[in-house]
Amino acid sequence: MKLYIAPRAPNPRRVQMFMAEKGITDIPQVAVDLNAGEHRSDAFRAKSPLAKVPALEFDDGRVLTETRAICTWLEGRYPEPNLMGVDYDERAFIEMADRRIEFYLMAPLANCIRHTHPGLAVLEQPQFPDYGRSQAAKGYEVARWLDAQLARQPFMAGDRFTIADITAFCGLEFARGLMKFKPGDEGMTALQTWRDRIAERPSARV
Repeated sequence: MKLYIAPRAPNPRRVQMFMAEKGITDIPQVAVDLNAGEHRSDAFRAKSPLAKVPALEFDDGRVLTETRAICTWLEGRYPEPNLMGVDYDERAFIEMADRRIEFYLMAPLANCIRHTHPGLAVLEQPQFPDYGRSQAAKGYEVARWLDAQLARQPFMAGDRFTIADITAFCGLEFARGLMKFKPGDEGMTALQTWRDRIAERPSARV
């Protein structure tokens, strides 16, 4: 089994952080150089037809792509500690939180970076800067909503650390590095406090 990742990319980091939380060390990781276009090679497209990372390749040749799908498989194979819900009720609410963060926070911030940062031009052609800036505004709006949520609860999905916290942390760290977005600088003190607390976890160092 192999996990194909890309250094500094947020979605592979989500899987790496998920694995670190579970103490999974028996799956080798293979770095794919996005800037060199390795993800678009015929060899990699044979594994991941849409040229996306992460990708989990099984020993029988099957390949699982999409971050959430990979984490679902890992949760079943390595059930402890639980990160996605212990029963149908908790699973549903954790997935709601995770999807909200992925679609309405992480995706807009990533679109802003991909369409406005010159260093990402090699990956996003053509770039549409106006679209990117509009996406930043949408991401900031959701960040402010999350800030209000975190003023009332300690974690993204409620009272405990879950996959939703991993998604939010990786998305915000990507924005911190390439957008210089720091919630505290925008008056989002609860979100900044949460970010700093998650950053202290060993899994945040992947």
